[in-house]
Amino acid sequence: MKRLFLAGLLACLFAAASVNAAPLEAYGRLPAIEDLQISPDGAMIAGSLTLPNDKRQIIVRKLADNSVVYFIEGGSVKVRDLRWASPRHIVITTSRTASAQGIQGGRREYLSALLIDVTTSKTKQLLANEEASMNVVTRPPEVRMIDGAPSLIIYGYRHKTERGADRSRLYLSVFRYDLASGRTSVLAQGDDGIDDWEIGPSGEVVAKSLYNQRSGRWRLLIRDGADWKTVAEEVLPLGSPSLRGLGRTPGSVVTLSPAAAQEGDTADVGDEQNLREYRADGSWDLPSSMRGLIYDPSSSLLIGASELIGDQGRYVFFDPKADAAWKAIAKAYPGQQVSLTSWSQSRRKIVVRVEDPTMGPAFALADLDKKSASWIGDVYKLGEDDVALVKPVSYKAQDGLDISGYLTLPRGKDPKKLPLIVLPHGGPATRDRPGFDWWSQALASRGYAVLQPNFRGSDGFGDRFLAAGFGEWGRKMQTDVSDGVKHLAKEGVIDLKRVCIVGASYGGYAALAGVTVEQGLYRCSVSVNGVADLKRMLLSTPRRSSVLRYWTNFMGVEGARDRDLDAISPAVLAARADAPILLIHGRDDTVVPYDQSVQMARALKQAGKPHEFVTLPGEDHWLSRGDTRLQMLQSTVAFLERENPPN
Repeated sequence: MKRLFLAGLLACLFAAASVNAAPLEAYGRLPAIEDLQISPDGAMIAGSLTLPNDKRQIIVRKLADNSVVYFIEGGSVKVRDLRWASPRHIVITTSRTASAQGIQGGRREYLSALLIDVTTSKTKQLLANEEASMNVVTRPPEVRMIDGAPSLIIYGYRHKTERGADRSRLYLSVFRYDLASGRTSVLAQGDDGIDDWEIGPSGEVVAKSLYNQRSGRWRLLIRDGADWKTVAEEVLPLGSPSLRGLGRTPGSVVTLSPAAAQEGDTADVGDEQNLREYRADGSWDLPSSMRGLIYDPSSSLLIGASELIGDQGRYVFFDPKADAAWKAIAKAYPGQQVSLTSWSQSRRKIVVRVEDPTMGPAFALADLDKKSASWIGDVYKLGEDDVALVKPVSYKAQDGLDISGYLTLPRGKDPKKLPLIVLPHGGPATRDRPGFDWWSQALASRGYAVLQPNFRGSDGFGDRFLAAGFGEWGRKMQTDVSDGVKHLAKEGVIDLKRVCIVGASYGGYAALAGVTVEQGLYRCSVSVNGVADLKRMLLSTPRRSSVLRYWTNFMGVEGARDRDLDAISPAVLAARADAPILLIHGRDDTVVPYDQSVQMARALKQAGKPHEFVTLPGEDHWLSRGDTRLQMLQSTVAFLERENPPN
């Protein structure tokens, strides 16, 4: 399929594809286009781009003549979000790994927000030098139309000193930045137990969430006139539901529960809804299959959502006209996955991301008034010969549970007796999805089949399936992965003697457990930012916190002193390792400490087991930097090709 690019936009980024397989750089570097946002009036488009030298750039162009209005070189800064605040203002949210004075717990990933007037190039860091507040935000600022003019709603931290106390404390608070006056004011001062807020269409505080970390008790309060009304109250050991935005009416709010299934209870857990739209009278609803929520750019009210039905994604809009318009856009790209990226305030100009099974993902602009669509550019510099086929797979676990996943097949090879790389996802309460995955595609380009299993405990398959993972860390969650390998071998697709396992985060743990907790299946193992020493991991987690309960719930233990940890901890079982291991870890990882891989390397050395250890300097848990992400991929492939040659 030929793609026509918007004239001049990103022309330097897109070269002709090679006849041969693309180099690893084409997959391992950051996306050439990370995000595209159209202005509220539909006159301009802002893009977050990555140049061939891995430097980031923010560029704003006029759609009428494609002229550059504004650009800024971002260097190696980690851009987390880009959005318009008004027809002339953009907000860039970035993050950095740092320690903050007066904050316990060591280094963290802190967000900051920069406001830019693209017509004058004037900039302002939000919450900088504001009295009693930190100069960081907890999430990207949101836009609300107050008295007909846009204002920014900013979630951050503010100091508060209790009467009689000798020191202040930081609380999650809400601020308003008036774009016209340039003034910041406090909308809501945080207090004990408040872990989230929701702001109404006109800038009023409409809801607050309270959570007790020790007891796990959660309450949702919605404004009822001058009073607060408790509309929901539950004990949720896995953590507090997050407030995801307004509902379909101004006085309602949408929550997302971390897990509706209760801790340790799998017998009577139904497929309760993790997404709920609460109203002031305490009633709630929302179809359980909804995941990605869509809000009206003018009113900030919920108008639709995305769903993943089986392996097919789709959008549903509550307004029939909006639903019909979206279906017309999707119809223009048959056989491809189309997702909404941004739209103008009128919802007539829409930027979409299109995933073609043979070409990979790209961005396009649809104009409903002109009934036209044009390509903007590819996310990755890949040709038709560089994107491998991805197909859904399903199989039975040892206990009969249905497991699904995705199999990426190398191009140009008969799908028989292939070498296999198993790539379990992180989380563990996340999931792999259909579509382009840069890591799987990179491995397939070297000649490997790649299996991504959604083992029990994965999210997105109902609460029964999630709860089936409780207590099964290193047990049935692990055998679900290896059962997928045996299924493919039985089908004749892969060679059981040529299998390695690779993963990041929890997937890194699964890779290590595959050659320590389990034995005799994998020729090698690669752990990226993986958990290795379960006791140390639990000891580094705040006591009586929902995060600790999340870990212990899946591990099936009482705490860090539980002796059952030894039987599923790769660092303790290092002497059992029956295959070479490659450890890769980001030095700035604030989720799984770098020390996890240090301890695993030390245990393997003491046991005399073959291993390698690669440190990624300045890299975080999410492989956010282009040079170190590529270093990870190159180190992984070199190790795999030596230990499990694809040919």
